[in-house]
Amino acid sequence: MTILGTRVLRTEDHAFLTTGATYSADLRDPLLDGAAHVTFVRSPIAHGRISSIEVDDARALPGVLAVLTAADLDLEGPSPLDVPGLTPEAMVRPWLATDVVRFVGEPFAIVVTERADQAEDAAELVWADIEPLPVVVDPRDAARDEVLLFPEAGTNTSARMGSAGGDELFEGCEVVVRAELRNQRLAACPLEGRAAAAAWHDGGCTVWISNQSVHNAHRRYQAIYGLAADQVRVVTPDVGGGFGPKIHTYPEELLIPWVARHVERPVRWVEARSENMVAMGHGRGHLQSVEIGGRRDGTIEAYRLTTLADGGAYPALGTFLPTFSCKMATGTYAIGRVEAVAQVVVTNTMSTVAYRGAGRPEATAAIERAVDLFAAEIGADPAAVRRQNLIPADAFPYDTPTGATYDSGDYVGALDRALGAAGYDELRSEQARRRAAGDVVQLGIGVSTYVEITAGPVAGRENGSVQVRPDGTVRVLTGSSAHGQGHHTAFAMLVAEATGIDMGAIEVVHGDTALIPRGVGTFGSRSLQLGGAAVHEATGLAVDAGRAVAADLLGVDATEVELDTSCGCFFAGADRTDGRTWAEVAAAADPERGIIEETAFAGGFPTYPFGAHVAVVEVDTETGGVRHVRHVACDDAGTILNPMLAEGQRHGGIAQGAAQVLTEAFLYDDDGNPLTSTFADYGIISSAELPSFELVGMETPTTANPLGAKGVGESGTIGATPAVHSAVIDALGHLGVRHLDMPATPQRVWQAICDAQASST
Repeated sequence: MTILGTRVLRTEDHAFLTTGATYSADLRDPLLDGAAHVTFVRSPIAHGRISSIEVDDARALPGVLAVLTAADLDLEGPSPLDVPGLTPEAMVRPWLATDVVRFVGEPFAIVVTERADQAEDAAELVWADIEPLPVVVDPRDAARDEVLLFPEAGTNTSARMGSAGGDELFEGCEVVVRAELRNQRLAACPLEGRAAAAAWHDGGCTVWISNQSVHNAHRRYQAIYGLAADQVRVVTPDVGGGFGPKIHTYPEELLIPWVARHVERPVRWVEARSENMVAMGHGRGHLQSVEIGGRRDGTIEAYRLTTLADGGAYPALGTFLPTFSCKMATGTYAIGRVEAVAQVVVTNTMSTVAYRGAGRPEATAAIERAVDLFAAEIGADPAAVRRQNLIPADAFPYDTPTGATYDSGDYVGALDRALGAAGYDELRSEQARRRAAGDVVQLGIGVSTYVEITAGPVAGRENGSVQVRPDGTVRVLTGSSAHGQGHHTAFAMLVAEATGIDMGAIEVVHGDTALIPRGVGTFGSRSLQLGGAAVHEATGLAVDAGRAVAADLLGVDATEVELDTSCGCFFAGADRTDGRTWAEVAAAADPERGIIEETAFAGGFPTYPFGAHVAVVEVDTETGGVRHVRHVACDDAGTILNPMLAEGQRHGGIAQGAAQVLTEAFLYDDDGNPLTSTFADYGIISSAELPSFELVGMETPTTANPLGAKGVGESGTIGATPAVHSAVIDALGHLGVRHLDMPATPQRVWQAICDAQASST
């Protein structure tokens, strides 16, 4: 009997629910004894020229150890947040603002105090004379280059992708539909914000950060401080959520070791929630133009996606992400003629970075909205138009016109499962009844299909090692970085399956470069298919090594030795009277270390999870209120290792996707002032606004790794957003509402109804 594919409870949860997790703010390491506290002083305006910074009053306060500005820094090396090969040299972000500030929240000074409670008073006494400059917040205004954030660059455009053609793309199409869409800016809102601590000792430095990629951070610290690999230790303790923005090491985190060295003592930094909202990278922020053409029988023949992306004040990963949107532009559909182009501009806002899905949700939202508009134009059922144009199951691997190669899939099967589970025909009948009766509360049904890329754009690699100790316990080291996904349980399951060792005897360790010198991290839904595959591969090597040692102990050839995983013992052939336990074998291999095997698994190609969602909403046509009453999701992520873990990821993803439609948007006013910088203003969703999700199972394995697994961490978000968005608009379609930008707040919905009524009279 196999443990794989079963609902194994999360092994890491015992500590979370009893002794509690250890986050960066909770650290009690002796190296941090006597640590000082760091506070960043941030710009209150979006764009201005710094004339002077006054620090004397702050320095005079009791407990203030230092007040530092850019003039005090002597750092060289990689610039914070830049994307090698993509960030224009003139647009690189400085460590601290020097001559110009370019967004509200940009740090321009550092205050170091003995105690955390002294920091706020001191920071308030640091005063900068900033001469306001013109502000540009809307990407369309930025693209006109009338207000330049970097005059030396001569443009606000930081990157372009693809090349646009002309109207010949749609030649012969009986129907062509065009629309402008907004995929609004979002804040990731991890429950643990950013935090860092640093201590210099023994000629080197230890840094603790809340981050998704400890090894990428390690490389940054090495380069910045000119240290050898063994002179820098980076540790990520328990991480309270990432969602993409914590892939990066920001200027604040990178400066912490410099501050510790300057004041000659360890230091800590923990940001406030309002800081996190304005100064950690945001997601999305795309203005999209879609054009879709085809025949009146429902065949889609041509599609063009044009993206204007808001990169924020300094080009970061958001500069690259439209590449994903272009690559995944066609979604699940077999469309013969396709164009996808993008332009990224800088604005006086926080930089945009990866956020759950990172470019793929934007592409899916665009193509799914376009298909809905096309279906409405020809008077066809949107689910039927989808089924008619989906890539057939016998076409895989499938090469898209935009350069992707989908590994495996059954898109029609996923759609039919979701529609069947939802009772689609019955929902349409109920919708028709309410419309005919003129009910105040109308029903909306939204359908989406999606495909996304995981472990991409190239598969990459991940490290893993397995040590069977002389006492028979196991230590697994992984380069993947857990921040809530259940890595410890998943990787222990892989080891238990192959060795027969009880999961309670298997320890999984991550996030410490002193223990795990090589690795990549967790992002792009890559962990199981690369990190898990590495652990699987290393475990296989450990079993082979154990078999060879057991053969010597049993006095037989290694080919005769069998490992009975039901008891975790090695036997000579079918003879079960005399065996050797893992403890005996590991001790014989090396009395001190046991058996250790390490590998770096390299995926041959990315994988492409897919699925279909059906969302049902009720809209009060008198108030504009929207209730998300049902959500059915069929998400296919290949072979499922642990259904409970996969379902948890799907639940979280669907919630974030629905939140973008219903409640969330990070807003700035025309002067670049953040309007949603606390949870009182930003509509972070809760379970009270969501239904119980109905999850439909489906598994189409991939050949990209020995587990047959694809990523699942971002699928729910990618599928949910267009389905819920479609449902809201569908509820209003008979009232004359053709489109509605996200989020569908009551005010926006009510206004759309009023506008439609006014235009019909």
